[in-house]
Amino acid sequence: MKLASLKTDHPDGKLVIVSHDQANCVDAIDIATNMQFALENWSSCSEALTARYLSLNDGLEKNAVAFTGQSTFAPLPRSWQWLDGSLFLNHGHLMQQAFHLDPIADADKFPLVYQGAGDSFLGAKDNIEVADLKHGIDFEGEFGVIVDAIPMGSSAAYALSRIRLVVLLNDISYRALGPREMKTGFGFVQAKGATAFAPVALTPDELGEHWKNGRVCLPLQVKRNGQFFGEPHGQEMHFGFHELIAHVAQTRPIKAGTVFGSGTVSNADPSKGQACISELRAKEMIQHGVGQTPFMQQDEVVSMNVTDANGQSLFGSIEQHVTVSDTSEKL
Repeated sequence: MKLASLKTDHPDGKLVIVSHDQANCVDAIDIATNMQFALENWSSCSEALTARYLSLNDGLEKNAVAFTGQSTFAPLPRSWQWLDGSLFLNHGHLMQQAFHLDPIADADKFPLVYQGAGDSFLGAKDNIEVADLKHGIDFEGEFGVIVDAIPMGSSAAYALSRIRLVVLLNDISYRALGPREMKTGFGFVQAKGATAFAPVALTPDELGEHWKNGRVCLPLQVKRNGQFFGEPHGQEMHFGFHELIAHVAQTRPIKAGTVFGSGTVSNADPSKGQACISELRAKEMIQHGVGQTPFMQQDEVVSMNVTDANGQSLFGSIEQHVTVSDTSEKL
């Protein structure tokens, strides 16, 4: 099943069911008022949502309309909790080598994770609006999952059964602001912008054989200004999403609608490129002693997509332009 949230005057948008080919969508408001309601009531909503999804694919929904990612919020426009991991160890290894950092103890045994801002996610075509171009604007291509309620102390196997939706996201980072915050030992605040999501959320079964061991086993295609930047594969994720979720749930229950991110998708094979500028700069530092690739500037564009074997986009594409915020009316 594929779900999305159309833009409305309400911050939660309007939940719609999207056809398998993403050509059409149909209203689901009589089943669930919004995505958060559907997640909190999955046991009573999912059967009706699935039935309408099948009917839509069969061309039987008379109220179906054309679907476009231009008119969408993030699939879940706001969340009680956004927890972003760093599950691709290759990314961490490159950072350590480039910046001569000591290895993080037991990083291969316990997943790294921080809590970010989930109160206002961006849609796939929303601009990356920044306060200052000197902040070191970077993109980070990631996979993510949205879960049902999970009790404290749950196992990884149980957590896997509670993953309801899989998403594609761009986690905006301000690299010039990160070092100071990291030195404090607390989490990121200023160094992270609003996270953007591809238009469509998928139930794991939609991925078929490409959903394995809590991982999206597909390449994530990243372009900067229309040029190839990377196509790293999700299969190299060291921890599965279920293992990340169980790690967090050791000390607290997880509420329905919590979003978990994979961290930057990163592969050991250099031919796969990368999903963030910082990783490319790390490679340049290792090879040349200095990072050479600049961070994003005004009017630059980043795009992300994941396709199946037939070239069909699975989540819809992310395409964002960098703009500088006008603060003259906000002071």
